[in-house]
Formats: sequence, structure tokens, C-alpha cells
Amino acid sequence: MKLLEERIRREGTVIGTEILKVGDFLNQQMDVALFREMGREWRRLYEGVPVTKILTIEASGIGMACLAAEAFDDCPVVFAKKSKTSNLSGGLYTAKVHSFTHNVTNEIMVSRKYLQPEDHVLIVDDFLASGEALRGLISLVEQSGAELAGCAIAIEKCFQSGGDDLRKAGYRIESLAKIRSMSEERGIVFDN
Repeated sequence: MKLLEERIRREGTVIGTEILKVGDFLNQQMDVALFREMGREWRRLYEGVPVTKILTIEASGIGMACLAAEAFDDCPVVFAKKSKTSNLSGGLYTAKVHSFTHNVTNEIMVSRKYLQPEDHVLIVDDFLASGEALRGLISLVEQSGAELAGCAIAIEKCFQSGGDDLRKAGYRIESLAKIRSMSEERGIVFDN
């Protein structure tokens, strides 16, 4: 998606060869118009695929997931929590997810009432690198017995193995910006 690639080039900050900061428009300050266009593009990519729920992980995926839901006929958005709260009761689907960014392992969870076997779930997330978050979200869908419609990713770091490994395992992944390489000196090279 050229629009997203242009924003990354213009406003993203590369740190070393593995960290890309996009807080100005994607995951701290959110550009709603950009998210709306991203949702429309995911809808185009998943044309003809039934989607009854969108699943993401707190917190940075929630904004994107909500705007994507508009494009998918205003289907509900469910987000996996990273910590158990007093209002999260009853049966839960859980998975362990290691965060490269924060170097911490979280147990993510979703109430069983929000994912049902009859659902067709599209996972939405901001980044795909090693694939840990995506594996955790896929596990939640599989535990529920729901159908996984696919995975919608804003930015994929193709130089890390997550996307390739998950595709080889048979999962459909549609990433809007695929980064082949990046460094502070050479900038960002997109995979077209």
C-alpha cells in the first residue's frame, strides 16, 4: 500500500536495523484517515472471505481494528487483554506471547463469550516480525473453534522469519507494507 509506505518513509524512524518507530501516525498518535484507507485495502484483499469478528491485541492494534471493522460491515472488534482484570470472568482462551519490543512474556486472554465456533475471524495487528503476537492470536481463534479468515498486518518486517514461517504453516497473511531491509544509514527498502 503506497500510502502507508510513503508515511513510513516520511515519518518513521529507524533505530539500528530492527526497530522502526511509527508512533507519529500508527501506534501512539493514530491517523484515523490512514486507518480507514488501510481497512478498505484489507477489505479489498479479503473480498469474498466471510468475516464476522475482528481480533487484535491491546493496545496498538485496537484503533486499526476498529477502522477495519467499518470496512467489514461494522463487525464487532474483540481485543486480547494482556492482564486479567476483575471484570474478565468466566472461561477464557489464553496464550503466551513474548514481546520483542518490551522483552517480556505476557499471557493474553479473551473471554470465551466473544469468540464462538460459528465466527469467521480476521486478525488485525500493527507489526509482524518474529510472529509471536500473531501465533498467540491464532491460538486463541483455534481454541475457540472459530474459522480463521486470515491475518491483516500493517507493517511486516520480511527480514525476520515470522511471516514466512506462518505462511508455510498454511496461514493467509496480507501485509500492507513489507520491509525487506532497514538501517539508519540506508533507510528502508520495501519488498514490492
